[in-house]
Amino acid sequence: MFKVLFDCRIYHADRVPLNGPVLLAANHASFMDPPLIGSCLNRETHYLARNTLFRFPIFKNILDYINVIPVDRNGRSPKGLRAVTNSLKKNHSVILFPEGTRSHDGKLQRAKSGVGLLAIKSEAPVVPIRVFGTFESYGRHLKWPRPKRLHVKMGNPMWLNDLRTEARTADKERTKQIYQEAADQIMTAIDKLTPNADCKTFGN
Repeated sequence: MFKVLFDCRIYHADRVPLNGPVLLAANHASFMDPPLIGSCLNRETHYLARNTLFRFPIFKNILDYINVIPVDRNGRSPKGLRAVTNSLKKNHSVILFPEGTRSHDGKLQRAKSGVGLLAIKSEAPVVPIRVFGTFESYGRHLKWPRPKRLHVKMGNPMWLNDLRTEARTADKERTKQIYQEAADQIMTAIDKLTPNADCKTFGN
């Protein structure tokens, strides 16, 4: 669907490990982002969604079937963290969005510390991903998708070894700072994924 209707272009998909645990961290501009990124991968992946979506049994069954992990969007429950780490322990890949919510203007937002916490505690590699065109195609300002050209660009895996080593012996206050520093490094890596020449031709 994405190739036919949106002329989707994928760059460096080979940078995503085919085996083992991996966190896929992407910018978030549209509801289209999760299925778009998942469709670009050569392996099965897992997604995150707010736990309130699981209240209805039929909907819950569908979400379970497509590998969606329920999380507390307000961060008041550790269940989501445990669910993600358990998934990674099973050598799954998990897509998450460091910004926490869709962009209001298409620009990158600062990352939440939660992605840093997951990256540090899981010790899985983090692959930064940047999507181009989804805001123009189906951002918050649009009621219906528009057939704009989409691009998905993968970065090199990040290990954050220095921060992980420091976190093992850091006190509580420093650990919180480490989580935010890890999140900021991941967001910087996403920002550095600049568009290719044909990424400027959205909708052409």
